[in-house]
Amino acid sequence: MLSLCRQYWTNLFFALLILGCSMALSARGQDAATPEPATTSNPDIPVAELEWRLKPLTAEDLGFEADGWQGLVKQKVEEIADTNIAILKKNEEMEEAEAGSSDQRQTEKTNLLERLAQLTEERTMLLDRANLVVDELERKGGDEAKVERYRTYMKAASGVKVDVSDTEALWSATKGWITSKEGGLRWLKNIALFVIIIIAFFFLSRILGNVTTHALARTRATSNLLRTFLINTIRRLTLIIGVIVGLAALEINIGPLLAVIGAAGFVVAFALQDSLGNFASGLLIMMFRPFDVGDAVEVGGVAGKVEEVNLLSTHLKTFDNKSVLIPNNEVWGGVITNITASPRRRVDMVFGIGYDDDIDKAQRILEDIVSSHDLVLKDPEPVIKMNELADSSVNFIVRPWTLTDDYWTVYWDMTREVKKRFDQEGISIPYPQRDIHVYNQGRSDDRSEAEGAA
Repeated sequence: MLSLCRQYWTNLFFALLILGCSMALSARGQDAATPEPATTSNPDIPVAELEWRLKPLTAEDLGFEADGWQGLVKQKVEEIADTNIAILKKNEEMEEAEAGSSDQRQTEKTNLLERLAQLTEERTMLLDRANLVVDELERKGGDEAKVERYRTYMKAASGVKVDVSDTEALWSATKGWITSKEGGLRWLKNIALFVIIIIAFFFLSRILGNVTTHALARTRATSNLLRTFLINTIRRLTLIIGVIVGLAALEINIGPLLAVIGAAGFVVAFALQDSLGNFASGLLIMMFRPFDVGDAVEVGGVAGKVEEVNLLSTHLKTFDNKSVLIPNNEVWGGVITNITASPRRRVDMVFGIGYDDDIDKAQRILEDIVSSHDLVLKDPEPVIKMNELADSSVNFIVRPWTLTDDYWTVYWDMTREVKKRFDQEGISIPYPQRDIHVYNQGRSDDRSEAEGAA
């Protein structure tokens, strides 16, 4: 009997020992499965340090960190709620108390308001760090639903609710926000930084534009169109980068903004296909330089002087001073005639004399007129030849060379001089002539009858 009892107690002891070990192992495994957050031990950790501590963590690790920071935010919001409730109760006590006994309660309320301002500032600091953890979790592929729940809670936990009927509470909240390092002072610093960044990038864009201007001025291969485009593009891109950096300084998350801009760009690009075609044609015009600003051209059926070329259209000033905007698609897709592309041009003229006039004399007169004109170039030599025996005249071609800018001066001067000299030398410039043969139909019939009778 004694041995049986001893065996029973021995078995019971080992059973209890095994049960205790299993419970200890289970608790240890449970502790290992839910590790403590590594970054919440110091809620005042600097943001820059927190960013570096979050870099090596995985999405799973960041989930625990986000839970930890959300817990800290929750605790702080609970403290704020308790303080607001205490302020409400203190207001009720002050309303019910007699006028002379409210000084102590007023002091207590003031202390509560100051405490509320401090708690609000601490909550803002915790929210900044919690949002930083959630952003890192989202970047590393964390559960989207979980990330959205974190963001929803953070958004709901932020903000300040003030009873506008309580002027003291309203003034205390406003004053506390303005003087808070995480409130008004922080935003004042951010706004000042934004303004400084915009001004700095504005001057930087000017400097880069001037540097680009001087660099391109040494390169003859680039046209004025391409120079203007590159300079304006560099300046605008610099300003855009400055605005983006400035928005980041205002603590605006530019990631969603860039995503929205990208999506909107796709929609706009699809809707403005024709404009994009003009854009591409504008780039090709600037790259291949068929003409430049100031050139006299004929494009899209319009002749004039190039005033401006942008990415969508070409601006011409016609010779009768009309402004014409031509889409770049029509310019690049059609025939482009650049009248002033070459420094020299040949003036093509035709002069006719009568068949009874002396062709050698006319030849000498034309040669004398061409050789005596100051704007006619000696090289290449002018061509003056009898070219055609036309219906009413013997035609000479006169083809002198001149500078492009002097083209119309030479054309008008020589036309006038040829008329004067031909008149002086008695050489005619004939009108168009046509011989008309008239037959009398009646006489022709009588003659035919007489011949038949004979």
